[in-house]
Amino acid sequence: MSIAGIFALVILLYWLAMLADHLRSAKLFRELPPSGPLPEPPPLVSVIIAAKEEETTIRDTVRHLLAQTYPRLELVVVNDRSEDGTGRTLDELKRWSEERGDVRIPMRVIHVTRLPGGWLGKNHALYQGYRQARGQWLLFTDADIRFHPDTVREAVGFALSEHADHLTLTPRMTAPTFWLRSFIRHFLFSLSLFIRPWRANLDGNHRGGMGIGAFNLIHRRAYEAIGTHEAIALRPDDDLQLGARVKLAGLRQRLASGRSRLQVEWYPSMRAAIRGLEKNLFSGFGYKVSLAAAAGAGQLLLFTFPWLGMLLYGDWRSLVHLASVLIMAALYRRQIRMMAGSPGLDILAIPASATLLVYVLVRSVGLALKQGGVYWRGTFYSLTDLKKMK
Repeated sequence: MSIAGIFALVILLYWLAMLADHLRSAKLFRELPPSGPLPEPPPLVSVIIAAKEEETTIRDTVRHLLAQTYPRLELVVVNDRSEDGTGRTLDELKRWSEERGDVRIPMRVIHVTRLPGGWLGKNHALYQGYRQARGQWLLFTDADIRFHPDTVREAVGFALSEHADHLTLTPRMTAPTFWLRSFIRHFLFSLSLFIRPWRANLDGNHRGGMGIGAFNLIHRRAYEAIGTHEAIALRPDDDLQLGARVKLAGLRQRLASGRSRLQVEWYPSMRAAIRGLEKNLFSGFGYKVSLAAAAGAGQLLLFTFPWLGMLLYGDWRSLVHLASVLIMAALYRRQIRMMAGSPGLDILAIPASATLLVYVLVRSVGLALKQGGVYWRGTFYSLTDLKKMK
C-alpha cells in the first residue's frame, strides 16, 4: 500500500474515532434549560467585568446586565488602565443607573491605573473585581457580551439544580462577513475536537475542564479553593485555565449551550481576528514550538488534505477521503449548531480556514520568538515570565 493510501486510512480512522466520541457524548452537551423556582432568598451574584479600551461596547453590555430579571445582582466593572473613553463612560453609566428609579441593580466602578509585576492586565482586573464583590456567586464575563434578560436567572437556577460549583456557557458567535464567520467557526470546531469540552459534564473525570470568557459562573468558595486569578496571573487563556482548575480540584462543573441567551461579536474583521489570535495562540501550547508544529501539521493533514484527496486520486483513496469529509461535515454541523448558531456554506470553507489558522499559528510562534515575548493589551510580557506560569 502506498504512503498516500496509509495517510487516507489513518485520517479516516481519526474521524471515525471522533464520530464515536461525539455519539457517546450526545447527551452531555445541551441547551441551557429554563429556570425552575429559585430559593428564597436567592444567592447574591456579583457580575465582574474587566474593560480596557472598550468604550464602543461597554455601554450596551452594562445596560443588558442592568436589565437582568435575576432578583439579587450586583455589577462590578473594572476599568483596566484604559486610554480611551471607557472610564468616563463607566462613570456616566453609574450615575445614570443611580438616578433612574427603575434600575435596582447596584453598580460599582473600579479604576485600575497601575499594573503590578507578575500579572496580565485582564487577570489582575478580574481579581480586583473579586476583592470588591460581595456575592456568594461570581460571574466573570467580557465587556462585549449581549445578555438576554433571563440569562443570569436561568444560569443560577441550572447551577443550583445541578449542584454545580462552576457553570460555563457557550455564546452565539456573530461575524459581519462570510470568511470571518467561517474562520471563527473552524477555530471553535477544531478547538472542540482537541479539548472535547463536553467532558466538563463528566463528574468522575478530573481532566478536561472547560471555561469560556463570555460566561464563567463560579461559587465564591470554589473560586477561592482553586487559588483565584492569582493562580493563573500570567495565563492569556485565563478562562480555559479557570475551568481546568475547577476540574483538577474535583469540583462539580457544568457546560451548556447559551446560544439563545448570550451573543458576542468576537472580532469585527479578519484583520482583527488574525492580530488577536496571533497574540495568544502560542500560549495554548505552553509556548512549546514542538507542540505548535504538531498542531499546525494536524490542521493541514486532518482538515485540508481530505478535501484535496477527493480530487487528486481516481481510485479507492478518493472514496476514503470522501468518507472523511462527510464525517467531518456532520460533526461540524452538530458542534457549530450548539456553540455558535446554524452553519451553512461555511462548511465548504473548512480547508481554507484551516490553512489560514496554520498561518496565524506560524505568525504567533514567530512573533513571540522574535520579540522574546508577547504584547497583550498594550503591555509586553517576556517568554521567560510567561513560561513560569504553568
